[in-house]
Amino acid sequence: MFRRTKSETSSQTQATAPQPKVGGKGRPTPTRREAEASRKAALKKPRNRKEAAAYRREKVRTERAKMQDAMKTGDDRYLPAADKGPVRRFARDYVDARWSVMEFALPVLLVISLVGVVFSRAFPWLPGLVNILFLLMIVAIAGDWFIVTGGLKRAVKAKFPDESAKGIGFYAVRRTMQMRRWRLPKPMVARGEKPA
Repeated sequence: MFRRTKSETSSQTQATAPQPKVGGKGRPTPTRREAEASRKAALKKPRNRKEAAAYRREKVRTERAKMQDAMKTGDDRYLPAADKGPVRRFARDYVDARWSVMEFALPVLLVISLVGVVFSRAFPWLPGLVNILFLLMIVAIAGDWFIVTGGLKRAVKAKFPDESAKGIGFYAVRRTMQMRRWRLPKPMVARGEKPA
């Protein structure tokens, strides 16, 4: 008399069935045993100073390894604070995409000074030429400095209007003065490629 029909039962089950969650966390929820094990591992304290020192060394080594990998891959999470952020990444790409006088300044100045020292007795006029070349190189470096910093600041202002560009010019110049193959973080763009 008061029994439910089959169709009523099935419609009620469908109405109360849980709906699938949209946009979940992308991984399964850990079991209770796994959660407790990870919590205990995090709370485990070293029993003596020797264990504490070993734990610190291991932690420092892990952080250093992550940072070294980030220097090669450009992973922003593990980069040093001076290299983090989209503005710094853009500045690195801007510098790495162009040829620069400053990049070759140190090797050129070294060669000029060595030539001046080695051959100055044989050619008495050479020290005067070395001085002129030094002055020309310094003027070229100063001009390149203004071109790099001015262009970068304009590009940063256009691409990141809400971000602070404080110190970005010096950061770019410091990177430009290094030979491309020795730069860290490693260059992520080819020469002539437009920075993203």
